[in-house]
Amino acid sequence: MVKNSLKRILVGSGALRLASRLVGGGVAIIMYHSVQDNPSAQSDTLGGIIHSTEVFRGQMEVIGRHFNPVGMDDVSLFLRGAKELPPRTVVVTFDDGYADNYHMAKPVLDHLGIPGVFYVVIDCLQHQTLPWPSYLRYAFLTAKAKSWKEHNGKDWPLAGHEQRLLAFEQASKHCSRLSGDVQKAFVNSVRSDLQARSPMLDHPPMMTWDELRSLVHAGHTVGSHTMTHPNMAHISDTDAQIEFSESKRKLEQEIGQPAVHFSYPCPALQPHWADHTVNLSRQLGYETGVTTNGGMVRKRDNPLRLRRIRPTKTVQGLRWNLEYTFAGGVV
Repeated sequence: MVKNSLKRILVGSGALRLASRLVGGGVAIIMYHSVQDNPSAQSDTLGGIIHSTEVFRGQMEVIGRHFNPVGMDDVSLFLRGAKELPPRTVVVTFDDGYADNYHMAKPVLDHLGIPGVFYVVIDCLQHQTLPWPSYLRYAFLTAKAKSWKEHNGKDWPLAGHEQRLLAFEQASKHCSRLSGDVQKAFVNSVRSDLQARSPMLDHPPMMTWDELRSLVHAGHTVGSHTMTHPNMAHISDTDAQIEFSESKRKLEQEIGQPAVHFSYPCPALQPHWADHTVNLSRQLGYETGVTTNGGMVRKRDNPLRLRRIRPTKTVQGLRWNLEYTFAGGVV
């Protein structure tokens, strides 16, 4: 691990920028989820996927000042050889479709002229419910029960915070293999077994269809993050087709334009995509698919299994990750 002081020296010296010229062009796609003024307020539901508004604003200022932000349509054209992109091209993406994407992130992006790409879980928007990992996480962290019995009969003690998180991770491994009504039934069963209460939400947790349409009208991109957030590589072909096709159909119906961009959920298990899901997404009309695998996107990459990078929780951390990625590193 490179120490922070050395990172600052390397970034300031321009050495990484020089290295990026030698490595060649490409695109860095950044993966965000939630942006809130007070991230700690939702730590029991969303965990570590929240960025503070202050840090997010600082990170977008870095992108606007030192890099070249574009949208996924530009990346699609680039990968097809139909468009050249400037050096140090960056795409800002968001997974899930939280309401704060519209109320907190969009104003920052609009002010700085940065296009955003918002991948939404359709069932969560339709019913204004959080994605299932949030409900399971909250259930295990607030459970009144002293233990949880897995489907194979193994007991998981819930005496402390760490034990609760371990049990949550185990339950997530099972739930990530489920989709649709079967997934909902499993989550409700676990919550009942744990004697857990529902999260107290002060406002609707997910964006509305009107807000999604407003994003499109403002020049941002909306894409699919499935219907119910399963691990696409671990569900049946039939269920995968439903997750791909129904989310695309509903999205196109609501926003009034083609939905050709997709983001793979990555709950609990790896891999979270597979050759058969890539082929299926192509057959159903998707042009791009982003994953959580780390690294830069190159011109010869398959557009339906693109890598992304994580933004870190600090402004300088993101700057380092981007500079390091463009120099050929993987974060």
